Amino acid sequence: MMKVQKSMFEIEKVRRVAVFIGMFGSGKTEIALNFALKLKSKYEEVALEDIDVISPYFRTRDLKAEFEKMGIDVITPEEKLIHADLPIISPKVKGFINKENYRVVIDCGGNDDGAVVLSSLYSTLRNEDHDIFFVINPYRPFTDTVNKTVEHIKRLEKTSRLKISYLVNNSNIGNLTEERNILYGEDFAEKIGESVGIPVAMTVIKEDIKCGNTRFPRFEIKKFLKTPWEV
Repeated sequence: MMKVQKSMFEIEKVRRVAVFIGMFGSGKTEIALNFALKLKSKYEEVALEDIDVISPYFRTRDLKAEFEKMGIDVITPEEKLIHADLPIISPKVKGFINKENYRVVIDCGGNDDGAVVLSSLYSTLRNEDHDIFFVINPYRPFTDTVNKTVEHIKRLEKTSRLKISYLVNNSNIGNLTEERNILYGEDFAEKIGESVGIPVAMTVIKEDIKCGNTRFPRFEIKKFLKTPWEV
């Protein structure tokens, strides 16, 4: 095991382009949405890019109009292809990444297909200041053990050719989430961080959940996305 230094994460210190990846059900889209809003409260020009070709339900693109009303540029596939499960990347994605006056948040799928899509941005991202956040929810089947999660991280890095900068603890079981679930996620994420040498940036907590002291910086979020049965 490799002991990693505890992250002193602050949103102001995140590099200009923030990429959020995670396995299905990790909650990375919800975090990306909230992260873009947090950036908008501090910076004038913010873009939110949806390059997730995996998730059939939880998509940034479904909130395009709402977020654009808040002054955030939302980049999605063309309208006629907006609900297609295809690896379609709008040319605007690279364009906004290259705009030095913009803070950019990218919502990207975290399985092998998502890593391939991220790899298509390798030549662009490697020349720009960027951080890649891997979102972990230990209550989901793809990341319910340390070994499984470590294997995913190594494979995603190899496929995308990009290094993950931070881990994100998003330990939750939906509306049944309690403080103990969140704190379990911190222990879980720390073990993974020690194994792969990646610091844990933050612990995500939904705004209506009560939780005392956390080991890692807290990032409180509002829920925007609904499951099909909540609509």
